[in-house]
Amino acid sequence: MRHSKVDQAKIGFLIKNLRERRELTQSDFAKALGTSQSAVARMEAGHQNMTLEQLSKISEVLDHKIITLSDSVDFRVEGKRKLSGKIRTNFSKNGAIGLIAAALINKQTTTLGGIPHIEEVLRMMEALESIGVKINWVKKNTLQITPPKKYALHKINEDAFRKIRVGLYLFGALGKQLTNFSIPHSGGCKMGKRTISAHEGALRAMGLKINTTAKNYEVSHNKLHGADITMLESSDTSTINALLLAAQIPETTILRFVPPNYQVQEVCFFLQKLGVKIEGVGTTNLIITGKNSISKAIAYENSEDPIESMMFISAAIMTDSKLTIERCPIDFLRLELEKLKMMGQKFTISKPYSAKNGFTSLVDINVYPSKLTALPDKIHSLPYPGINTDNLPFFVPIATKAKGTTLIHDWMWENRAVYFTELNRLGAIINLADPHRAFIEGPTELSAARVTCPPALRPAMIILIAMLGAKGTSTLHHVYSIKRGYEEIAERLNAIGAKITIITGV
Repeated sequence: MRHSKVDQAKIGFLIKNLRERRELTQSDFAKALGTSQSAVARMEAGHQNMTLEQLSKISEVLDHKIITLSDSVDFRVEGKRKLSGKIRTNFSKNGAIGLIAAALINKQTTTLGGIPHIEEVLRMMEALESIGVKINWVKKNTLQITPPKKYALHKINEDAFRKIRVGLYLFGALGKQLTNFSIPHSGGCKMGKRTISAHEGALRAMGLKINTTAKNYEVSHNKLHGADITMLESSDTSTINALLLAAQIPETTILRFVPPNYQVQEVCFFLQKLGVKIEGVGTTNLIITGKNSISKAIAYENSEDPIESMMFISAAIMTDSKLTIERCPIDFLRLELEKLKMMGQKFTISKPYSAKNGFTSLVDINVYPSKLTALPDKIHSLPYPGINTDNLPFFVPIATKAKGTTLIHDWMWENRAVYFTELNRLGAIINLADPHRAFIEGPTELSAARVTCPPALRPAMIILIAMLGAKGTSTLHHVYSIKRGYEEIAERLNAIGAKITIITGV
């Protein structure tokens, strides 16, 4: 079987990432394949044609089908199985992406621990490698990042950038280092229109110009300076972008109306370790005194993901299970837990302890089977310390178990609440008042169904959670949306009692 050079490069990149994910050296991998280490190096570099027989052998060794007639990955879910034991919260997706972008302002090598092996991270690695960044896994969840002396923006992998929203972080990360550059429009979850006005407003106040063309963002500056900035909206990504630029300006910048959310705090802690002075971390006003040049070999540990903690809480409730969720960032779950407590959910919380970053407070949460009652008031998200917008969807499957009518108000996204009605295929009773408000009737007995994954991470995940609590065997098609944000989620759920079979294309 012959492949184009582009195909060979993509297959080689995939093989390399799968091998590293399984912590195999090239020598170990070569031995398992019955070939030489130099042959493995050629494969991973995209310099070797491979037969179907060779690809089949590689798939077997890596336990992942490398090439198929379909690129679909589906989950077959056997519902109504009790979960039990302990499950550890994985590292934060949003924190990881912010930290990878922040590492670009450091001229020396940054070692980041706590980086999840997820599609979002892999696509960002692919995008950054294309412009000259040296970025490698040195351990399972540890990356080393070394920016180039000169960025190769002319070689940018547009396909990778268009798959991720966080390419926008290059505005702030590279805005000081390059006087002008161009990046493609960004992708991400499809939940409605997203503008860059909050990014543009803050960065423009510091002297960075962004011109939007049909396909690209054209970024330039003459002279950058500190500023007193009121953010146009309480946005995590635009705040991080502004932080990255302000950290490189040797003047004082004030950011007002910022969300003190977990990923914003994570980037602040990292920048402080780089020597950037930041006052007000954890509040809605940040005062940043940047440095003209940042060059420091540094290691930093990303903290755990409160959104994943909430996902496991929701899964435990849906399956009427007793489950312990370890390493939960409690300060970013307090209101969610208070709402659940008001609904009648029983849980206990351990004494707090510190995450590896030395700042984030973690707890273990024990969830118990409970009888739930719908809240009389709506459940809606707000900037931190309100319910996190990414945690809000996890209340939807929970509401199918609560007696009465629950109103979920997802005001932030134009289309995300529409995806909530996909649970109706499983027997839920969810009615939309408008694109933002969903009424959920409960308690409702769910049953198996075939559902195609929505093109958005959290709505896709709540369908999987509902399937765990549904009678019979369900199929969730095209789960790329889930793989964007959750590392080996099927395997991890299976380890605590779920039965999810991963089906690759045939």
